[in-house]
Amino acid sequence: MQYKIAVVDDVAADRETISDMVNRWAETSGNRVTISPFPSAESFLFDLEDHPDYSILLLDVEMRDLSGIDLAKRLRADRSRAEIVFITSHFEFIAEGYEVDALHYLVKPVAQEKLFAVLDKAAERLAVEPASLVVSCEGETVKLLERDILYAEAFAHYLEVHTRSRVYRLHENISTFAAKLSPDFYRPHRSYLINLQVVERISRTSVWLEGGIAIPLARGKYDDVNRRFIERN
Repeated sequence: MQYKIAVVDDVAADRETISDMVNRWAETSGNRVTISPFPSAESFLFDLEDHPDYSILLLDVEMRDLSGIDLAKRLRADRSRAEIVFITSHFEFIAEGYEVDALHYLVKPVAQEKLFAVLDKAAERLAVEPASLVVSCEGETVKLLERDILYAEAFAHYLEVHTRSRVYRLHENISTFAAKLSPDFYRPHRSYLINLQVVERISRTSVWLEGGIAIPLARGKYDDVNRRFIERN
């Protein structure tokens, strides 16, 4: 599996130590990780606007200005379901951690075997959740389940993602959005991305999704989309 992990700590030496241990965990567990270190909660929030797809957050509790606890509360208010691990030198904040569904507390200096165990637990919890991604939409952070996405359509300056319940307008190009999704998604046309799980039939000119939705099929794509549809079923 691949995990995007943020290490948020205002002490540079601690950020480096934790990041090194996360890399060692990835090597020993066979997982792939992208690690992003941040010197403050504010710098993490700034990055989050453009990169909302973090799966594991390692947050120092006692940071200047915005604490790890306050950061976690803000993320949960925005409906982030990332696995949160607090790193602290004190225990008086533990009760507040339950309010934000924190996975665990680790005490500084962090022991490698304890961090490995917590990351294993985070990976287990993420594995049982349905495939999803987090997107920024009209000032909100929204978690989309892949199984709920029907298709996406690209326009000049935005992308419309059609789900079973509503349409989300994202300021994102279709290639970037597609790269975040599993192989269950396919581009039958340069302006469209479809969920192969909801395909009902395929003609020479269209792919028909559940609900009678017809998506245009580009010339030369007929054999390829049929092969992909058959392989996933």
